[in-house]
Parts: sequence; C-alpha cells; structure tokens
Amino acid sequence: MPNITKRKNKAGEVISYRIRVSRGYDSEGNKLKPHEMTWKPSPNMTPRQAEKEAQRQALLFEEQCKSGLVCTQQNLTLAGFIPQYLETVGETLSPATYEFYSSVIRRCILPALGNHKLSQIKPVHVQAFVSQLNGMESQTPHANKPISPNTVKRYLCVLQSIFRQAVKLGILPENPASAEKLTLKKPVKPEIDIFTKQEAAAMLEALEQEPLQFQVLIQLAIITGARRGELVALRFEDIDKAANKVTISRAAIKLTGEPAQTKAPKDYEVRSITVSPYCIDLVQLLEQEKRRERLRLGSQWHEGGWLFTQWNGEMMNPCTPTRQFSKFLKRNGFRHRKFHALRHTSATLLLYGGVSLKQVQGRLGHGDIETTNKYLHCLQEADEEAAGVLQSMLTVSRKPKPEQAQTKAAAEPKQAKAGA
Repeated sequence: MPNITKRKNKAGEVISYRIRVSRGYDSEGNKLKPHEMTWKPSPNMTPRQAEKEAQRQALLFEEQCKSGLVCTQQNLTLAGFIPQYLETVGETLSPATYEFYSSVIRRCILPALGNHKLSQIKPVHVQAFVSQLNGMESQTPHANKPISPNTVKRYLCVLQSIFRQAVKLGILPENPASAEKLTLKKPVKPEIDIFTKQEAAAMLEALEQEPLQFQVLIQLAIITGARRGELVALRFEDIDKAANKVTISRAAIKLTGEPAQTKAPKDYEVRSITVSPYCIDLVQLLEQEKRRERLRLGSQWHEGGWLFTQWNGEMMNPCTPTRQFSKFLKRNGFRHRKFHALRHTSATLLLYGGVSLKQVQGRLGHGDIETTNKYLHCLQEADEEAAGVLQSMLTVSRKPKPEQAQTKAAAEPKQAKAGA
C-alpha cells in the first residue's frame, strides 16, 4: 500500500503530497530505497477533492512501479526523451516550426542538458541554461553580438514545451522551466517598421522601372498585406478578375535541404481580399508574360500556374522576395527595411484611412484581434501628430495682422495719456 505524506506551508495549508511505494529488500536483506513522487493539488480543489485525488495518484503510481515503468522513467535522460517528444509534437506543429524546434534542440538544449536525467532537472539547471543562452552570439551574419532577450525567450519556449509534455505523460510532477521559477531579462518589444505614406508613394514610383513580376509582387504585398509565403504561393486561379479579389489559401515554405512546398496559411485563415483594378491589370499583364515564356522555353517550362516563378515556371523560392526587395531599396536609395514591413505598412495605412480594426484583421488573416491591436500605437502617433498640426494652425491664426498691430500700437499712447 502506498505511503502518502502531506506537505504543508507555514499557514498550515497542504501544498503537496509525497507518495512512496516500497521496493522491498535486495538479495542481501537490505531495504531498498522506495520509489517516490510528489503530487501537487490544483489551487481550485477543496481539501476533500485533493485528498481523494492524492489517493488516486498513489494507486496509479503503485501500478507504474509494479509494471517497471517507473524504474525506466527514473533513468530516462532528456536526450532519451527527445525522440518521443518530437514524434508527439510533430503532428501538431507546422513544418517550419518543427524544423526550428529541432534546430534549437540540436544546437542548444542537448549540449547543455541532454545527459541529465529528466527527473533530476531542476530550475537551477534551467537558469544555468538561460545564462548560457545569454552569452551566445547571434546567428545573424555579421552580427557579432549576443542573442537578444526575445531570442532567448523563443529558445526557452522549446525547453518549456518539452517539459510540459513530460508532465502530461506523468514522467515529471511539474515543469522545472516555468517562467515563474526563473529570472529572465525583460524582452524588448519589437518596433513595427513601416514606410510612411510619402515613402510608399516614392517607392511605388520607383517600382515602375522594375521587371513586371517584381512590380506585381510589391504591389500585392502593400495592397493585400499578405505574408511573403502567402504571396509566393499565389496561382492565377486565385485571382478573381471580375470581382477584383485575391484569395489566400496556401503559403510557401522552404525547409533545409528540401524543395519549396506549400502549406495552409498561418492560423489556417483562408481569406479573399479586394484589390485595386490597377493590381488586376498588372496581374493580367504578368499572365500574358508567363504564356510567352512558356512558349519560348517549351519542354523546359514546368507549368504550375504560379504568379511568381523561377526562370522555368516552378514556384519561386519564398526567400527570394527578401533578397530582391533589399537590392531594390539599396538601388533606389531607400532606407533598408524587411520585406515584412510592407505588411505592417498596409495595416497602418488602412487604419490611417479610417478602416476598422476588424476589417484590417480580416485582410491580414490574424487569428485574433489582439494581434491586430499592435498597430493601434500607430493611430495614437497619428493622432498626436494631428493635434500638433492643429495647434500650429491655431497659433498662427491668433497672431495679429500687421495693420492690427499698428493700430494697437497707435492707440496705446492715447490710452496712457487719458489715464494720466
């Protein structure tokens, strides 16, 4: 029968239960150290409910001990648990996220904690891992600086996910990487980089000198606010020329060592976006250009119906727009911004123009309104700027006209004389 011991805090409240299961004696008659686990009741449980659940947990633990499963789990290292974890989350993560998780595990987590027994990893070990991350250099080319607190948080999220899975499976009683148990540097809130209305207009003017395919790409990026991968995965069949609409139903991704492929859009948000007739005209011109290329290349052309292609008709690599856009900005003397800034610009210009937050959320394909709320500060800045303009106008309007100033100056001596 399992032995259950209550653990209480200074106020006399039960905070956990220690459960022990006897292992008997070894061949020489020495008593073996019992199997042991800790179970914490949920804060919303009544004492009676906690007591009952502790009994149930004790019986489950005893069954695991009898089956030998606990012995296996007690010797299980983090490295030994990783394959099981990846197999489980592989069914729920997107391919790109799965690749990122695998990379962080391989480069950071396994070298630091892989040989530790899973059951013996404590918050102190995780804190040491965080300190190690803070000393790592950024993977960005020519960065030569430590990785940011935001990146540390992203890496830590992978480790937290691993431990959460271990808790779900009953291997661990609690997550040793929980944020409340660690001391972390405060993440820096990333700035939303946008083009101003004037910059966007100048950029679109310079765009007229670029190849047609690049013109269509940038025009659609600004008008639709679509993500880079969503744009690259567009087919001509996604363009409704009569209704001036573009349907976003897939996104392109590129995994290491594999050809570009498509997946469902982020948040699985399939959506139709109204665009300008000018955009539709450009798309029609691009479609004609693709037909000419197909005829010119013959059997070398791989027809897929893609708007944005490689030289042979295959879908464009989703990394290509970033490189092309960077060269375009430099060539025309514009300040460098990421390709994603076009999406931010689309959202903020719509809000400046009075479009509702809900409409912007729909166009951008945000899964929840909270994601779209990050653009509200742009409206506040615009409001403050407008107030400044009004104040300037009103201040100018209050200044006396030259003839008024002369009349006032001439009247003052008479008033002074009369007063005397």
